[in-house]
Amino acid sequence: MEAILRWGLPTALAPVAWGANYYVTHRYLPAGAPLWGAALRALPAGLLLLAAARRLPRGAWWWRSAVLGALNTAAFFVLVYLASQWLPAGTAAMVMALSPLALMLCAWLLVGERPLPAQLAGGAVGVGGVVLMLAGDPGPVGSGGGAVGTGGASGADGLPGLLASLGALLASSVGYVLAKRWAAPADGGGTPGVLASTAWQLTLGGLLLLPVATLAEGAPPALDGGALAAFGYTSLVATALAFLVWFTGLRRLPAATVGLIGLLNPVTGVLLGTALDGEPLGPARLGGMALVAVGVLLGRPRPGGASPRARAGRTGLPPARRAAAAAQGCEPPPEA
Repeated sequence: MEAILRWGLPTALAPVAWGANYYVTHRYLPAGAPLWGAALRALPAGLLLLAAARRLPRGAWWWRSAVLGALNTAAFFVLVYLASQWLPAGTAAMVMALSPLALMLCAWLLVGERPLPAQLAGGAVGVGGVVLMLAGDPGPVGSGGGAVGTGGASGADGLPGLLASLGALLASSVGYVLAKRWAAPADGGGTPGVLASTAWQLTLGGLLLLPVATLAEGAPPALDGGALAAFGYTSLVATALAFLVWFTGLRRLPAATVGLIGLLNPVTGVLLGTALDGEPLGPARLGGMALVAVGVLLGRPRPGGASPRARAGRTGLPPARRAAAAAQGCEPPPEA
């Protein structure tokens, strides 16, 4: 419980900021410029963190940062921008609510971090809560004119929006697990800190987007005061701050637990829809949010809760790494 309080609560800031970002993007950012929208989100945040870190990549971290920037920044931001424009925030968030299960599977396949039965149960309960919560969705109208009801999106933009959400889910899940694999805590081998590695992937991802945006979309879109303020929130809060605390959580907690914390994303979207758009908060939504809370609690780190296989593998680690992993309440990463 100490681990979830110490690392889980700060990590929760990220999905809350991202849940709000769906609303901000859908309401205030220009449609038709997803590449520039992603670049203007990533590059200012990356340069700000790079100035704070005052450190450039070295060795393998150049190509690692480029890979992470392509997945976690370039691909993810473009696809989320498209999904936010084509779908109501609640529908896009419902697809991203599959992230706990996707993170568990990717972590199992890529880093050998086997999810515990309680974490699998927590993921299933949490996703069920999101589905129940959005079953009470009144069916807002997307930007393309298609109404979205409980069964998903309809209209011309429905299917592309859902595919964009699924693509964002896949890119981010693989990218987050690779970030965890390449940034093992307490390895003593020159691994960069969270601030530096986050700055590198945001900056390189933004730089990758600039020439593509220029060729595909021409000059940057004209922005009014509201759009400038929205980009300020998107870049500084939903990117610089959110990614910093999210990657810190990935280093300190099991990927399965971080994925469960990510279920706060759709909860935030529903609450904002209720507060700002007047959507009703009925029994289905209240019950769904309660199930999400139960899912997060089920998947929280537990002292001594590692699987027998994981505990057996831990015996071969140096004492310092065993102690660090035990203090953090999470699985140590596999040896390089």
